[in-house]
Amino acid sequence: MPNSTPPRSMRGLLGLALLLLSAAGATAQEKQPYARTGNGDFVIGPEYQIDPDLTDQGNPKGKLFEFSMPLAESEIFDGTDETLDPSKPVRTERKIWVYIPAAYVDGTEAPLLVMHDGPSNLELVRNALDNLTISEDPERRLPAFIAISVQNGGDDSKGSQRGLEYDTMSDRLARFVNDEVLPAVLEQESIREAYPNLKLTSDPWGRAAMGCSSGGAAALSMGWFRPDLFRRLITYSGTFVDQQDDDAAEEADFPLGAWEYHSSMKLIETSEKKPLRIFTHVAEFDLRPDDPEETYHNWVMANERTAAALAAKGYDYRYVFSRESRHCDGRVFQTTLADTLVWMWADYETAATR
Repeated sequence: MPNSTPPRSMRGLLGLALLLLSAAGATAQEKQPYARTGNGDFVIGPEYQIDPDLTDQGNPKGKLFEFSMPLAESEIFDGTDETLDPSKPVRTERKIWVYIPAAYVDGTEAPLLVMHDGPSNLELVRNALDNLTISEDPERRLPAFIAISVQNGGDDSKGSQRGLEYDTMSDRLARFVNDEVLPAVLEQESIREAYPNLKLTSDPWGRAAMGCSSGGAAALSMGWFRPDLFRRLITYSGTFVDQQDDDAAEEADFPLGAWEYHSSMKLIETSEKKPLRIFTHVAEFDLRPDDPEETYHNWVMANERTAAALAAKGYDYRYVFSRESRHCDGRVFQTTLADTLVWMWADYETAATR
């Protein structure tokens, strides 16, 4: 008897077609061929190549610093939360990487980009800063932001320290970064020796967050729950699914975790519009693309709906759907990240010139 199950590539296309016919797809803008600039919904792939702006072009280099923060000294994430699964290891300390571009002038208030799951794509961001802070094209020029890449607390998913930090629907991560990580950066002796007058902006429009998977959901949640602290948000393969710990106190308000952004509660559409600029992405073969809605764990469905909700609410957003690609696909980062950073900072003005 012949196999009646369509091949994986066909199933992915069929799944996408069904999504586009769903309520989410009905409110999203029609997807356009990929463009390097602009708001809206875009499709890229199946061919990918690294953007030259993300390669080492021999331009002046900034300085890279690394230090550690013991979890036990944290007032917010000390590694002993009662929701943690004892079988999932917790780091005793987390590493922090800080890249200060050559274009930064000591004593000025620097914008910043917080990167989750450090070191993550720090090398690509470093190259983007080296190349684009001095771009001759004003439309491609980046501000001299400081990249702060933060290691997660360990392991993954429900019951893990990483899950507690990234998948919880609260302001805890935003407070941790603002109240503990940023002051630690300013207090580091090695950084102070090189930049004795280093300043980080307190302007929320000068503060961005970026991540992939649960780190992407974390980036959105940082801005969603604390738009007074972070307003520029970059999410790749965002985990906008039900991955919040079942024992979390936040379950009372958000029983389906980050799934509530786009479905059931429709948090994005029913809440007052927030002052945020948001980039989202999902891959054609992202995690569990064939799962039915009732699992609350289909990454493609979740990101399609999130983009649709952002469009319906009139957010300043950009959404990229990448064909023939997978979860947190490195090829997608190599092709799109420079464009994403340029778009994210395109309207930035320093506090001094506002």
